[in-house]
Amino acid sequence: MKKHNKLFPFLFMHLAFLVYTLYPLLGKFATRYDFFSLQFIVLYCVVFAILFLYAILWQQVLKYIPLTTTIANKSITIIWGMIFGLLFFNEKITPKMLVGAVLILSGILILCTEKEKLQENAA
Repeated sequence: MKKHNKLFPFLFMHLAFLVYTLYPLLGKFATRYDFFSLQFIVLYCVVFAILFLYAILWQQVLKYIPLTTTIANKSITIIWGMIFGLLFFNEKITPKMLVGAVLILSGILILCTEKEKLQENAA
């Protein structure tokens, strides 16, 4: 399989995770409005639309990438959450959070490279 053919599903998977991380962001924005106000209802309708879109994207991702790999990579949403918290809500990123992010990224990298090595050895 060509290198670019392997890269596209991986990038598509991470795009799906980025879409997934938008729902808590909009949910947090919705808390700024009165319960059942028009703004609140619109934001929550958008949240449901995002989750619907993510469900479709997730099914497409699973056609090309094994479930074990996708679940391990889904932890990247924690890092997106930290970034969105910093950008949109002025939340602080602490040293403990950075250490956790490094551990998450290291785990993803180890899993992906080990799985690729196993596949190469099997072939």
